[in-house]
Amino acid sequence: MFSHVMVGTNDLEKSKKFYDAVLGALGVNPGFVDDKGRAFWRTKTGTFGVSIPINGEKACFANGGTIGFAVETPEQADAWHAAGVANGGTAIENPPGIRKGAAGEMYLAYLRDPDGNKICALKRMG
Repeated sequence: MFSHVMVGTNDLEKSKKFYDAVLGALGVNPGFVDDKGRAFWRTKTGTFGVSIPINGEKACFANGGTIGFAVETPEQADAWHAAGVANGGTAIENPPGIRKGAAGEMYLAYLRDPDGNKICALKRMG
């Protein structure tokens, strides 16, 4: 359904460092910066990018928006979360762990990136 997801940043270098760390915890190679000053991380399942807004205005996060990254194990989610906190992210909501709801049992870890975007690592259990 999705080809890519891109979020805005006000500091490309800081954002690249953060996403190199959290996506690296998932086995994704470091991102590359294109000639337009955007950073991209590509995998066989899609592309994630960060960019300073092309309209010249300040980047802001989506209130109510969340971007979820699939993980293979709860341990990978924990490593993702730790990498994010160590590289400028902020732990939010409950600590990483199992949540039960209408969608079933999931292991979730939530962060805000350095620009305030809400992201999570998710492993569907069972």
